[in-house]
Amino acid sequence: MPIFIVSVIKDKSLPTVNEGVVEKYIAGCQKHHKESQYALYKHFYSHAMGICRRYARDADEASDILNEGFLKIFNHIKTYDAARPFKSWMNKIITNTAIDYYRTSLRFQSQELTEVHEDLGNDAEVYTKLAYDDLLLLIRELSPAYRTVFNLYAIDGYTHHEIADLLGITVSTSKANLHKARKKLQERLKDYAMNKQMSNNEGSEGFSKGIT
Repeated sequence: MPIFIVSVIKDKSLPTVNEGVVEKYIAGCQKHHKESQYALYKHFYSHAMGICRRYARDADEASDILNEGFLKIFNHIKTYDAARPFKSWMNKIITNTAIDYYRTSLRFQSQELTEVHEDLGNDAEVYTKLAYDDLLLLIRELSPAYRTVFNLYAIDGYTHHEIADLLGITVSTSKANLHKARKKLQERLKDYAMNKQMSNNEGSEGFSKGIT
C-alpha cells in the first residue's frame, strides 16, 4: 500500500469512549432512537468529516456528503454485522457516498493511458512537511476523477482493480488518473514551496529591518 501521504492526512483519532457505549449507540440506532442517532453522529462526526473533506471539492459539498452518508448509515444500520469493526463498515458507506456524489464527473473526466513510464519519485518527504489543511487544499484542487482515485489508492488502500470495479472504469484509467493526480500535486507542491520560501525571506528581511 502506498504510504506517501497516509501519515499526514490520516483521519484524526476518535474521542475516547468505552466500546460498550458505542455498542449501545448502535443498538439504539437499530431501534430508531433519535438520541442514539445523535450520539453516534456526534461521536463519529470528526472522523467521518475527515473522509468527506478529502473527497469533496469544498466544505459545503463535504457537509452534503456527510449528511447523506449518515442517513444511509441509519437506514442500513440493522444490516451491520457486530462481529466486524463498526468504523470499517461506516467508512465504506461514507466513501461510497462520496463516490456516488461525483460518479457522473468521474466517468466523464476519466482518461485512458495504457502505460506510465515516468518516475515521480518518493512523495513521502515532501508531503509529510505539509500541514494537514494545506495538503487538503491541494488535493481539493484536483478534478473529481483524479481526486477520487488518489484518495482511494494513496490513502484508503484500494488496489487499481478494486478502484476500477468501484468506479466502473478500467485498470489503466485508474493508473492514469493516479499518475496525473500525483503529477499535478507535485507541480502545485513546487509552487507551494517557492511561495513559502519567498514568504519566509520577506519575513526575515522585515525582522532584520525591525532590529537595526
